[in-house]
Amino acid sequence: MSGALRILLIIGAAVTFLIVVGRVRKEMIQIEDSVFWIVLAAVLVLCAVFPGIPTFFSNLLGFMSASNFVFLAVIAILLVKEFSNSAEISKLKHKVDLLAQSIALHEETTGDLRVGQRD
Repeated sequence: MSGALRILLIIGAAVTFLIVVGRVRKEMIQIEDSVFWIVLAAVLVLCAVFPGIPTFFSNLLGFMSASNFVFLAVIAILLVKEFSNSAEISKLKHKVDLLAQSIALHEETTGDLRVGQRD
């Protein structure tokens, strides 16, 4: 793995870490979600500091270079994360639909349009 790629991985990991910490402080991201990004940044730093790790796996799996393995691994990890996010969003949309239906039913049966408001 080239020196430029190793430096780029360290810089990318540092930027990711700083962005995640900033978002956690501003309460724009939950701590549970930030753990994924911090762990990913740590793995990128490990790959940059110890290039033998990605080289070993790239040789084991038949990649032409360690950088190809790193790029494919990052893409695969992000695809899994995206699928997980999509599943969670779908579940939340379903809950919102159920809540809207429940509110509409409550308004229809009681005639009260002030659901959730207290006098």
